[in-house]
Amino acid sequence: MSHHLKDNGYRLLAERLNLFPQGAPVSELLYRILALIFNEKDAERVSRLPLRPFSARKAAGIWRVPEAEAAKILQDLASRALLLDLERNGTLLYVLPPPMAGFFEFSLMRMRTDLDQRELSRLFYQYLNMEDAFIRELFTGGRTQLGRVLVNEPALALSGGSQVLDYERASEIIRSATHIAVGLCYCRHKMFHLGRACQAPLDNCLTLNDAAASLIRNKVARSVEPVEALEILDRARSGNLVQCADNVQQGVNFICNCCGCCCEAMIAVRRLAIPQALYTTNCLPEVNRRICTGCGSCVRSCPIDAIDLPAPPSGNARELVQPTLKADLCLGCGVCANACPQHALVLRPRKQRIVTPVNTAHRVVLMAVERGKLQNLIFDNHALLSHRLMAAVLGAILRLPPLKRLMAKSQLNSRYLETIFREVDVGMFSK
Repeated sequence: MSHHLKDNGYRLLAERLNLFPQGAPVSELLYRILALIFNEKDAERVSRLPLRPFSARKAAGIWRVPEAEAAKILQDLASRALLLDLERNGTLLYVLPPPMAGFFEFSLMRMRTDLDQRELSRLFYQYLNMEDAFIRELFTGGRTQLGRVLVNEPALALSGGSQVLDYERASEIIRSATHIAVGLCYCRHKMFHLGRACQAPLDNCLTLNDAAASLIRNKVARSVEPVEALEILDRARSGNLVQCADNVQQGVNFICNCCGCCCEAMIAVRRLAIPQALYTTNCLPEVNRRICTGCGSCVRSCPIDAIDLPAPPSGNARELVQPTLKADLCLGCGVCANACPQHALVLRPRKQRIVTPVNTAHRVVLMAVERGKLQNLIFDNHALLSHRLMAAVLGAILRLPPLKRLMAKSQLNSRYLETIFREVDVGMFSK
């Protein structure tokens, strides 16, 4: 099977996936996963699609088929959540999402009979939870992460309302979304098929905005109003789940409600001791030692074991001991503060503020620069290098700090970009 898979469309699809900043390390397990999700012909077709959004006409030209036939194929792929279809000014554009967060998750966001979800879950578990390559590349390939943690708002209120911005609050992200969808939690659904799922709710994975519109349109997820989404959020918080979101300020595409036992990011932090596998919040918990009783509720609630309760120095079990925090691992989620019956944990601002990318383009460019893949985004063989597309990518590049702009320039080796960067730097120093 290995030799067969490596000589066909699945190999081409794996190569295509790894042009994007969020790739998937090639292995026998990856080929087997792709063979379950895609048939071979679709894998070969998708391998030739552009990195950036494209139309049915563009796909028809690449595949050399009539536009109506290309549109039918694209809609079939979108109905299986292998592509996202995005409506722009009355026209449908399509884009291949990365494996994660993307078509890996979408494959388990609903119960399906056209897919062996039990076998797929087993392969996902081996590829993502047993092997280290995918998780290490996803979380340690660069400093900019795919996801970020949102602060627990009830804990924030108990702490005196430390200042956080609207894009740091799950409730505000939900209220401002154009579309909201709810589906099954990929992580817990996977564990369910393995007999390892916890008791946390299964149907609480929230997709927002453009991604939600596509999943709703293709019946992958259920459309909900903000009121129901906020109720889902409240139930998740009451169960000490952590809210993790798309690592952007504008146009957030997902909010996951994560547990420490099923969520792959939480497992990665705990099992592999990867600090900042997710962008942390701008808060850290602080123990009020006057009222802390050493009950251990905070230790039990922490999803990544970032709090310890040391043994009594004298060995006397009745001696009061109080928790200590591993600040380098702490997500700043505030679950521990919300779980403390004495309200002895309060959230305080971090000394150095965590900066969130402005939008998806900004985040993708940052990730591409850090992973040495920026040239793939700009010089996409299948996409026209129009002024509008170039302007969007360059706009994201020019928002980078000077060191990352230098990294971008060295990757592209472009005199055009060098001139632009020089003018920007001169302009900054002349003000």
